[in-house]
Amino acid sequence: MGKISFFLKRLVRMDYHRMHRTFKEIHKKSGKNTAFLLGDMLTCALKYNAGYMDYKIAEMWNLNDAQRRTVITRGISNSIVRQMNDKSFWHYFDDKAQFNVTFKKWVDRAWLKISEETTIDQLRTLCADRDALIGKPLEGSSGQGIIKYERSAWADLEAFKAQLLKDQIGILEEIVIQHPDMARLCPTSVNTCRIATLLGDKQQGIVYAFLRIGNGKVMDNVDCGGMAARIDLESGKLLTVGADKAGNRYEKHPLTGTDIIGFTIPFWEEAKQMCLEAAQIVPQLRFVAWDVAITEHGPTFIEGNSFPSHAVPQFAAHYPDGIGILPEFRKFIDV
Repeated sequence: MGKISFFLKRLVRMDYHRMHRTFKEIHKKSGKNTAFLLGDMLTCALKYNAGYMDYKIAEMWNLNDAQRRTVITRGISNSIVRQMNDKSFWHYFDDKAQFNVTFKKWVDRAWLKISEETTIDQLRTLCADRDALIGKPLEGSSGQGIIKYERSAWADLEAFKAQLLKDQIGILEEIVIQHPDMARLCPTSVNTCRIATLLGDKQQGIVYAFLRIGNGKVMDNVDCGGMAARIDLESGKLLTVGADKAGNRYEKHPLTGTDIIGFTIPFWEEAKQMCLEAAQIVPQLRFVAWDVAITEHGPTFIEGNSFPSHAVPQFAAHYPDGIGILPEFRKFIDV
């Protein structure tokens, strides 16, 4: 899709209320006048396929032309996914039950697909001796629709099944207990590594990795108020401050006081190897972002993403020199 076509398509589908709210945030943060921002955002949309959220997250008002060309915008991200991932195979990742079956070697937890056909005995087996469970829609992203259920919820299993169906829960899972070191950052959420593998024409491997860290909620997702920090691929140490979607930056976690820069991910080599091996299972999807939890026993998959978000790896706080992540992709593929 050409840049003009992409721009016009986005123009038709745009959430103008959200855009207006985002524009006010950009205006306040940048200190730029309205005329400049409107003109510059239009230029970035036409020249770099950048949406208003791209402009905000990458703080493009601070970047020159050469720097802007290194940012992965929504249009570029969409192009990479179309180039690398055969849509007829997306269901292996988009359906969470299918994902758990396909990658069962690395999904070390009990789970149950929820439907009208789910039996009370199946529910009883999963719920037995557990204090809490996580319910998720069968499809979905950004942490939407995920609910934590406490033991009291299944005192009446018939009523619990009805509630799960009402809540549109497609899969019910045992809660992952994260490594104590990971809990030091934020104990309210399972803080997961987002590790992106790329089976490129030039080379295959890991193109980027970030740690997603919760900020008081049950989810670590940046769309649920969480933050992210870039992981050094060799050492597993966090290279940058934590940053959230609002542009806040944290050297220490605001709830626990734990240092973010320099924090080391346990079992990092094992986590990388798991993702590299799993990337070969469905080779028709050549660009996958894996969400990896670290437990006391090693890494385990939470899920894989067939259409990876381009927001997390493009926060301005992670690129103080203004050079974005697109050059890393060009080591693997032509973009």
